[in-house]
Amino acid sequence: MAEGKYRLLIAEDEVSLRTITAAFLTKNGFEVDQVGDGDDACRMVMQNRYDAIILDIMMPGKDGREVCRFIRSRYDVPVIFLTALVSENDIEKGYETGADEYLTKPYSMKLLLLKINALINRYRGLLVQSGRIVVDEIEIEPAKRQVSVSGKRIEISPKEYDLLMFLVENREQILSRDRILDAVWGMNFARYDRAVDTYIKMLRASLGDASYHIETVIKSGYIWKNKAN
Repeated sequence: MAEGKYRLLIAEDEVSLRTITAAFLTKNGFEVDQVGDGDDACRMVMQNRYDAIILDIMMPGKDGREVCRFIRSRYDVPVIFLTALVSENDIEKGYETGADEYLTKPYSMKLLLLKINALINRYRGLLVQSGRIVVDEIEIEPAKRQVSVSGKRIEISPKEYDLLMFLVENREQILSRDRILDAVWGMNFARYDRAVDTYIKMLRASLGDASYHIETVIKSGYIWKNKAN
């Protein structure tokens, strides 16, 4: 369930899919506006304040990438692409355009809900500066999926990045391995707990001096701790 009445915009030209998605999100506590093309999406963004925006890519008027660029030039708001474009190149273009998340059709409504809540939590609970997320000495650029520690860019794999974002978005919460697997690898991923442990180890190595943020909770999982004030 969303905290409070967060407002979403869905831009999707397939009426049945848009209606089903909007109904599911409304049931889970959101206020939802719907449009069927990119031009209307831009108009709605200018007229209203949204907590997250969900975009199809292939739609009439401005396509989703154009809408995302329009949003990024003016606002700091979470953007999720929901699209049938599934190639690696399409996904890369989506993130390069400035999307925070990229889900391919058909998608899980429950996973979409998790992503929306996590993104709203990130944008409302973290310091966001011109699209950059600042967590103590760590700076994250979602549009480029790049991470810097103490001003120095670090090399990080795509899955390490996804894991980092999930930990940061759910900071100060104990996260079980199953919950991490569902969110980072997907609900259909085989139950293989060691995948989490392996990537936690890799992420710690990548973060170097900032790895202290990730703490192991015996028999429970992991927790991200911000620097003590």
